[in-house]
Amino acid sequence: MKIMRGNLTRRQMLRRSAATGAGVLAAGSGFPAFAQDADLPEGAAGKLTVIHRTEYFEQAQIIFRDTVGEFASRSGAELDISTTNPESFGDFLGKMTAAVNAGNPPDIAYTSNVSIAQMNLLGLLEDMTDVVDEAVKRYGNIMPGINAEEQGRFNDRWMAVPFLAGTTGHFIRGDKLAEKGIDPKSLVTYDQRRDAALAISDPDSEFWGWGLTPNQSGDGFGFVTTLIQSFGGHYTDETGMIVQFDTPETVAAAEWLRETYDRNGRFAAMLPPGVESWGDISNNEAYLAGNIGYTHNAFSVYAQSKRDEVSFFKDIVLLPAPRAINGDHRDGGNVTGWLTVFKGAPNVDLAKQLALDLLDPANFNRMSEVAGGLFMPAYENLWTDELIAADPNFAIIKEQVSVADPFLGQSWPANPNAAIDAIRAQGVAEQMTGNLIAGRMSPAEAVTDAHNKMVQIFEEGGIAQP
Repeated sequence: MKIMRGNLTRRQMLRRSAATGAGVLAAGSGFPAFAQDADLPEGAAGKLTVIHRTEYFEQAQIIFRDTVGEFASRSGAELDISTTNPESFGDFLGKMTAAVNAGNPPDIAYTSNVSIAQMNLLGLLEDMTDVVDEAVKRYGNIMPGINAEEQGRFNDRWMAVPFLAGTTGHFIRGDKLAEKGIDPKSLVTYDQRRDAALAISDPDSEFWGWGLTPNQSGDGFGFVTTLIQSFGGHYTDETGMIVQFDTPETVAAAEWLRETYDRNGRFAAMLPPGVESWGDISNNEAYLAGNIGYTHNAFSVYAQSKRDEVSFFKDIVLLPAPRAINGDHRDGGNVTGWLTVFKGAPNVDLAKQLALDLLDPANFNRMSEVAGGLFMPAYENLWTDELIAADPNFAIIKEQVSVADPFLGQSWPANPNAAIDAIRAQGVAEQMTGNLIAGRMSPAEAVTDAHNKMVQIFEEGGIAQP
């Protein structure tokens, strides 16, 4: 891991983590409220307390909960199991910090988009190195393309167990492309995909080509970030300690975003109603309803299409990540699910045993086979021939999570760290896009404003900026 030239203080990170997401467009625009966590269950000796994300694919969640229940029964432990909001802009970090400080945290969590770097900085996590070492011994090396060490290992200690490997999917309607004579293999860049989305749009028939939202959400952050990075823009320098957002490359990306979402512009016909304020569920619903042609999403949209047997399921084409405008690849995957045990949990040893039990292929692969790409292995030996044969796109996912030199993702060109994760939690990039779309700022003004907010985040966290 790259050496960081400063430290984000626990006090300032706690203040940041307690803040919830704010909408990026003006009030009254139909912006949805973000779901917040219910009160966390209190841990107690002899009672295994488990919290987990809500699965898009109910059958996988049922198997997960049954597996946990069977483990608790075998162990002679009472079980308290409940769901939590896995997004970084939720209030999970604040509530978990309070629970740890009060001495009654849950034992173990399975989450996705909550920053391990932030939880480690806040002192919320037990060392899981022994569990990861045992998992590797049993199930093979961690998939090389998921940047697991960069996200979950600090000072040579694993503070979380990689549970799931995955990649964000770029899904497009192959049947609609065929009608226009467009070869999906030709859609390499965001420009080409935007043009294709416009070409296949038919608003009179309630079909719009573009299903990517810039709103504050997991999908919105992912899209805006990858778009900026495709132009060569980035949040920080290689150390991860100096904000470098305000650059000509980022301004060019902002101009592209403004042009794309201009309701009076060239691409207006491809924009579905309300796409500017969609949440993570919205593009899934629109895609499943057959109203949009192209979206950037976790494999949830593919999984639901398969589960619900939508008429066009076999026409869904999985595209690779768009290449940067200079031709650089953006291939790779990421850890899409972590298992964490909390500092001071009353049943640490039992929780660690549960982590290994969940990874047992007798349990894990049952969940993976039914989850349509959302529940893929983070360890090489769990990628069995039977699992890959369960779905034609599983081999493509394996290819992405096997990349030897994966793209770093949102922190590029730096390794992930808590300071960069705080940018995501505050929704700064999405707010910038909202300012563009609403016409409150020019591209240059919006980028400078976002840059200054990032500088404030870093400096309030004790990372001085030049």
